[in-house]
Amino acid sequence: MSKAEEVEALRVELGARLAELRARIEAAANGVGRAPSSITCVAVSKLQSPAKIEAAHALGLREFGENYVQELEQKAETLKLPGLRWNFIGHLQSNKAKRLLLREVVVESLDRESLAQVLAKQAEALGRKLEVFVQVNLAAEAQKSGCSEAELPTLLEAITRLPALQLRGLMTVPPASEDAEDARPYFARLRLLAERFGLAELSMGMSHDYEVAIAEGATRVRIGSALFGARP
Repeated sequence: MSKAEEVEALRVELGARLAELRARIEAAANGVGRAPSSITCVAVSKLQSPAKIEAAHALGLREFGENYVQELEQKAETLKLPGLRWNFIGHLQSNKAKRLLLREVVVESLDRESLAQVLAKQAEALGRKLEVFVQVNLAAEAQKSGCSEAELPTLLEAITRLPALQLRGLMTVPPASEDAEDARPYFARLRLLAERFGLAELSMGMSHDYEVAIAEGATRVRIGSALFGARP
């Protein structure tokens, strides 16, 4: 099978999943009186092949999420697709920030002032603004990144003093649970925090709980397995 044939086969496979995903996003948005167009789907392509990303791009998706700097670099070198934008959603080590910003990227996992300063310095050196989300660890889970709710005001204030950073909103990953409703209190809390600090965007909700997230105000949902299937 040629590369073109592989991409076309994947486009058909992903097309069916994407149609269902879009229908459910639309229903969830309409259910709470929101416009479906106000919600962006970030396709989480971690560990997925470049061919799958190319197929998803052919279906109209433009925002792709990666967790590892090296994997994002490799895919960015392989894929030169119009309008494609990378979203970094994993824990970011400060010493890898310079490499990351060589790409067109949104950083959704900013969680500490020291990292904000490193990102701002690199963005300034490149002569551009960097869009960022602050990740908040609302459940205080030791194994997850994110600033605490108590640390959030200080971090947001620090970001406002860094003109190279463009603060878009807040991001969170709730505790793992098979019941999507268990995530609702965390999504609701993030929405309240965004309202308190005048932030317009909320990145929250994944394949198993994005409908609940939309009901609670998500503007960006990060979808992996519901689109691409199980990771390799």
